[in-house]
Amino acid sequence: MRITPRRLALGMSLWIPNLFSGIRVKRYADDWTSATVELHVNVFTRNYVKTAFGGSMSAMTDPYFFMLVMHQLGRDYVIWDTRGEIEFRKPGRGVLTAHFEVPATKAQELRERARGGAKVLEWFETDITDAAGDVVAHVRREVYVREKRRVTQSSTPA
Repeated sequence: MRITPRRLALGMSLWIPNLFSGIRVKRYADDWTSATVELHVNVFTRNYVKTAFGGSMSAMTDPYFFMLVMHQLGRDYVIWDTRGEIEFRKPGRGVLTAHFEVPATKAQELRERARGGAKVLEWFETDITDAAGDVVAHVRREVYVREKRRVTQSSTPA
């Protein structure tokens, strides 16, 4: 069964760490260039002062840039999320949203830079916003990309 953007969004929403963290993947674009994720702040995802727990906001942004890159580049590349930074700007309440974009031109640039096994580290950025559109946090995620080394078949002596 082929993974489609719709199936992945559903699967990621039902994945236990997301399901119990109030994280829902609303959609992946059909061309894998964007994704939209929501965090529902509730009794399980809020902190001591009843605002969004920082760990929940970090978790809602964790895999999406690397997944968008991975689906655009394909199986010939090693892709990892290597680190992240989050700058909290205001308390988060209600439903928080993050939108992730990796344009096809950026994916092609990464493909070219990683050609021949070169190690590429690229930063991506997004904002987490509340229902009013106010920025709650600014997030940066670094993605590692490298073309896989091709294994050549050597002939065995007869």
